[in-house]
Amino acid sequence: MIQIGKSCTLEVVKRVDFGVYLNAQDLGQVLLPSKVVPKECNVGDEVDVFLYLDSEDAIIATTKKPLAEVGQFAYLEAVATGQYGAFLDWGLDKDLLLPFAEQHREIEVGRSYLVYIYTSNVDERIVASAKVDKFLDRTPPPYDQDEAVNLIIGGSTDLGYKAIINHSHWGVIFKNEVFRTLSFGQRLKGFIKQVRSDDKIDLILQQGVKSELDKHATSIMFKLNQAGGFLPLNDKTDAETIYAKMSMSKKAFKRSIGGLYKNKQITIAPDGIRIVED
Repeated sequence: MIQIGKSCTLEVVKRVDFGVYLNAQDLGQVLLPSKVVPKECNVGDEVDVFLYLDSEDAIIATTKKPLAEVGQFAYLEAVATGQYGAFLDWGLDKDLLLPFAEQHREIEVGRSYLVYIYTSNVDERIVASAKVDKFLDRTPPPYDQDEAVNLIIGGSTDLGYKAIINHSHWGVIFKNEVFRTLSFGQRLKGFIKQVRSDDKIDLILQQGVKSELDKHATSIMFKLNQAGGFLPLNDKTDAETIYAKMSMSKKAFKRSIGGLYKNKQITIAPDGIRIVED
């Protein structure tokens, strides 16, 4: 289904001096202005576009990619304020309105805010809301343990970091399982650690499955070879040093060097780890 505020692939049906018209089915023919028409674009070609409303509320297409689409969350910078609210830069020529009613505090130009993008039921305009909680956890969590998910860091608590999962649910990454710097609005991959009986979701950033262990083991062997066969690290080294040197958690490091030791690829000594020479 072709929708305003979403990306789609449309067929070129007519060329004009100021662009091309695309067949948007139930939405009619939609203009793709000349400045964003791909080179050598002809009638019958298909073009990947994003549909939104221009300054006169007419449906228009662009080949530019917005920072987020309708139904998604994003961390966007406020670039202006006006009579009806604040305006956010979402990567398109026309800025995105954040109405006063959807702000939970006064918006400051130059600062970025976590918002949800949706289509207003009143006038079908694409707008943003900073009141993100009302758009989350509206359905039971459908996730499986160890499932890979997309995350947006949405804040911090005494337990750790809150993250938005697949634009649908809140989850928590516990601070004792975080071994990298996280920032508000950051996008990253993660994994479902567990869905609890109360539907609260625990997350992890590193998955302890074989493929992940193999990746860490390969990284350790690569760094050992780079360092001449020895690294001054072992299972007694503090977690911060391990992460700074190896970009992995202490838990992942210990598992990996244990596997390498069992495979007789390294030795583990009080002063560090060494490659076993053939």
